[in-house]
Amino acid sequence: MPKQSAQLTRVFQALADPTRFAVVERLSKGPTPTSELAAPFKMAMPSFLQHLDVLQGCGLVRSTKTGRVRTYELAPDALKSAEDWLAKQRALWERRLDQLDAFLRDLKEPSE
Repeated sequence: MPKQSAQLTRVFQALADPTRFAVVERLSKGPTPTSELAAPFKMAMPSFLQHLDVLQGCGLVRSTKTGRVRTYELAPDALKSAEDWLAKQRALWERRLDQLDAFLRDLKEPSE
């Protein structure tokens, strides 16, 4: 599997989890400290940190530490690669549906 395809698979797998998806949505509003990110979730901090590790491992988020506070923010490159892949898929399927539409129109028209 090419490197970009493997990376993209990891991004989509990370986003498939509702907790990680919610974290990414929250981070879209700006950088956030770990404790604030974890607050809405009813899970132990070590479990929540595993979710952050997955997000960081696939390149969706990055973190910085100032003193004792670790802050997370979105890393736009991984999201951009997913967006580019989705745009290519959309264009492909729109082209295929247009071809199907033309084919069905040809079938409907009476033969002359």
